[in-house]
Amino acid sequence: MTERMRAVLIAGPTASGKSALAIALAQEHGGIVVNADSMQVYRDLRTITARPSEAEEATVPHRLYGHVDGAVNYSVGRYLADAATVLAEAQAKGRLPIFVGGTGLYFKALCEGLSEIPPVPEEVRAAVRAAAEGRGTPLLYADLAARDPVTAARLNPTDRLRILRAMEVFAATGKPIASFHGRRSRPLLAGWRLYKYFLAPERAALFARIDSRFAAMMAAGALEEVRALAARGLDPTLPVMRAHGVPWLIRHIRGEIDLAEAIEKAQADTRHYAKRQFTWVRHQLPDFSWLAPEAAHEAMGEALRAAPRDVQERSSA
Repeated sequence: MTERMRAVLIAGPTASGKSALAIALAQEHGGIVVNADSMQVYRDLRTITARPSEAEEATVPHRLYGHVDGAVNYSVGRYLADAATVLAEAQAKGRLPIFVGGTGLYFKALCEGLSEIPPVPEEVRAAVRAAAEGRGTPLLYADLAARDPVTAARLNPTDRLRILRAMEVFAATGKPIASFHGRRSRPLLAGWRLYKYFLAPERAALFARIDSRFAAMMAAGALEEVRALAARGLDPTLPVMRAHGVPWLIRHIRGEIDLAEAIEKAQADTRHYAKRQFTWVRHQLPDFSWLAPEAAHEAMGEALRAAPRDVQERSSA
């Protein structure tokens, strides 16, 4: 395996210091920082998603940040297609791709492939969403259970988005979404030498960092950013409208709650999300090495420096 066929994957909960670490590694090892966060793909939201600043992006090559309009329902399949283009660029230029972000499903798809679910035509998706408008999630879950009991049994009855997704696939194909899960595409990173890590900060310190970072986002103009997004009048079910903090700040903008409550709710939601990220990675990405953030830079750098010797030794064995 050649030096070019290496890739680093840095997962971790929100506010764990992933981006700064990725930039440092890219500077030291000739890397390209590749986004693996489903909210940082949207150009509408830089501040509230903690996307790297323009100054940070200028230090090393960054890819798949802010390249998607908020009106787009960006899928994992499209992410893989975009990532394939970046990998080709990295190979052509002899650079080390460093995937970094908090969206576990992106990492799982990169390493394991994606279920080959047929694309849902936009008109079918729109029809399902229109029919669901104004209907409570319990009613939608009951509808899904009547049509696709196998999938319904696997879903949380309160997970409106996954329920709608299952209904869209059933409407488009006439088959349960679960029937496609056994068929997976070839992993994009098949054949690559992978360095897979999960940053695992101490919980109390992480939660304090989450709260302070959100306050810093507000000071940096997050409310104005969300106000501009709200003015677009986008479908509230679009991913960009569900970024952490966005729903609560929109409620404040509409006069439904005061700013202090919006901030408090957004911080609480983000802390809960961070807890779920730990649990998800533990079960879904068991081969990722867990590192304390303060030890991660040295450990990753040592692994990358040792790899060429290791490859040479195994090749000549």
